[in-house]
Amino acid sequence: MADSPLRALVADDEEPALAELVYLLGQDRRIGEIRTASNGPDALKILQATDLDVVFCDIKMPGLDGIDLARVLSKFASRPQIVFVTAYDEHAVAAFDLEATDYVMKPVRQERLAEAVRRVVTQGSPTALQSPDETEDEVIPVELAGVTRFIQRSTVRYVEAQGDYARLHTGQNSHLVRIPLSTLEERWSDAGFTRIHRSTLVALQHVDEMRVDGGRCAVRVGDDWLPVSRRHTRELRDLLVRSTSLR
Repeated sequence: MADSPLRALVADDEEPALAELVYLLGQDRRIGEIRTASNGPDALKILQATDLDVVFCDIKMPGLDGIDLARVLSKFASRPQIVFVTAYDEHAVAAFDLEATDYVMKPVRQERLAEAVRRVVTQGSPTALQSPDETEDEVIPVELAGVTRFIQRSTVRYVEAQGDYARLHTGQNSHLVRIPLSTLEERWSDAGFTRIHRSTLVALQHVDEMRVDGGRCAVRVGDDWLPVSRRHTRELRDLLVRSTSLR
């Protein structure tokens, strides 16, 4: 995909916004064919008939909104990437659940859109020969006091389960996201996250020390000591040895 222009669909029910996004994308040499749709059902018809690489999609549209469209596309055997382009930040968590490549806020700035295109190109590049350090760093939307902020997965040191939610711990803060720990364990395993307890995932690159005392194991991540269950102790030790040898 990186060697040939992207085939894109732009879906927005507001004509000025649609025209502006088509214009901005047309200035990017990484974008080739651009199809357009003014609502969700028309977008779906195009996607069912044409193989495209990426959909730049508004969220609030008549008939079939952008979130519903993305849910339908997730059932496709070969689905295009989704970039939401919207004036509403409250859907960022749902976008993350649907594995959207990016979430761009209106009014759209050309440099921000260019960054979204870069992420699409990177996501579509072969990753089989890449090491975990070379994989694309995921951006996670988190809500704090009614404001949606975006943090990078690489800043997350460990994750704790809280029911159907998970708490992401970074260097200074923690953020609650509406995603089960089991989902993050599966999604982030290739990025160096491993389960050390039934309620905890840890990023191997952030483990500073491992200690076994009286048969009880714990790891230090920054200033925090995290217990390691007996069933995970041997596997964690092996993973830490291997990750250290690759550094």
